[in-house]
Amino acid sequence: MKAEDVAQYLQEHPQFFNDYADLLADIQISHPQSDKVISLNERQFISLRERNRALQDKLLELISFGEENDAIGEKMHRLAIALISVANLDELLNALYFSLKEDFSVPLVAMRFWKIPGADPLKVEFTPTSEDVQAIAESLPQPYCGNHIADEIKQWFGESSEHLHSFAMIPLNTSQTIGLLVLGSPDAERFYPEMGTLHLKRLGELACTTLARCGQLENTETATA
Repeated sequence: MKAEDVAQYLQEHPQFFNDYADLLADIQISHPQSDKVISLNERQFISLRERNRALQDKLLELISFGEENDAIGEKMHRLAIALISVANLDELLNALYFSLKEDFSVPLVAMRFWKIPGADPLKVEFTPTSEDVQAIAESLPQPYCGNHIADEIKQWFGESSEHLHSFAMIPLNTSQTIGLLVLGSPDAERFYPEMGTLHLKRLGELACTTLARCGQLENTETATA
């Protein structure tokens, strides 16, 4: 008889444990972490203790995630408050860059806009971008996090680009894709593919909503209609 057959029999006939209670008390098995022999009851106690420890670890992990999300939510709230008070594009950019670098501890931030008539060509944010970069932004259904980005986008960070090893790309969308916000970090694990992107998406929405409120997107919406 195979071990699987014994296990299935015991599952299907729980009365066995009542009929042979003395046998269960007499069975001796090896300790999972040592060479000594213990009773079946002791082994069950060890299993329950290990299961309880695993549940405690999982609970602590969930609490840690909750605290982290609360902290990020508080930072997003402060950014939203700051953006409410801006009156023009310069104030928007200053508030956004300051929050990302000082509050969110993002080492480097780069942003480009396109399809915005009347934009100031002297601002680095309106430096012309290739159709390939615009296509990348338009293809993103949600923010991208990972270790690889297009060379053209990486060059937005200038001389610091060679020290960056993880990135978050946030498409800036209204009725169409009008730009791309990119966060860079020298830590290869700062922005990783499996991380949640909800707050990054909201960050892009805040930026676009503030642009529209400042009147920066009025011509774009008209041109799109």
